[in-house]
Amino acid sequence: MENNLKARKNKDNLLVSLVYLSAIITVGILVVIVGFIFIKGMGKINLNFLFSDYSASGDGGILPMIITTVYMVLVSILVATPIGILAAVYLQEYAKQGKIVKVIRFATECLAGIPSIVYGLFGGIFFVVALKFQYSILSGGLTVAIIILPTIIRSTEEALKTVPQTYREASLGLGATKFQTLYKVILPSAIPGILSGVILSIGRVIGESAAILLTAGTVA
Repeated sequence: MENNLKARKNKDNLLVSLVYLSAIITVGILVVIVGFIFIKGMGKINLNFLFSDYSASGDGGILPMIITTVYMVLVSILVATPIGILAAVYLQEYAKQGKIVKVIRFATECLAGIPSIVYGLFGGIFFVVALKFQYSILSGGLTVAIIILPTIIRSTEEALKTVPQTYREASLGLGATKFQTLYKVILPSAIPGILSGVILSIGRVIGESAAILLTAGTVA
């Protein structure tokens, strides 16, 4: 009996050591990358670089890129957030678990697994050519909005799941309708989780390159 307990304790200690080692390695790699970028790039950053116009000669700034990124984030978030939240509310609060829900969840998972270059090709053909939006912030924003939809839907669903069932029962027991319960009780309680999904989506938008290259172009 003592040998079994000792063996289990050794296994637990080994697993804990591996977890800590993995965490240390991950943080270490992050520190090295951030430190390298900071050391090499700090001397190049100044107000002229941040707030002057782009120049093909290489001595200009990145102000147009910053403004374009902000526009791209606004367009994609304004389009994707309402659609994603409403889809998650339907799946979690209204839909009966059946074939339709399975199809929607399957489609969401498929969207999350598609490479961004495929989204870029789709956006280039559909938004740029078929709808004649040309290379523009609108084309890029709509394409990226499709990319971030799965993130918003899944995070909102998980946030809604964390709201205790007693909140719903108490609200309905006091005579509130299901819709009133949703927007006065459930959604306010789930806001932190929903915001975390939106913030993650903003990071995804800022980091996208292939999809934006094929739909918004590279002109500053």
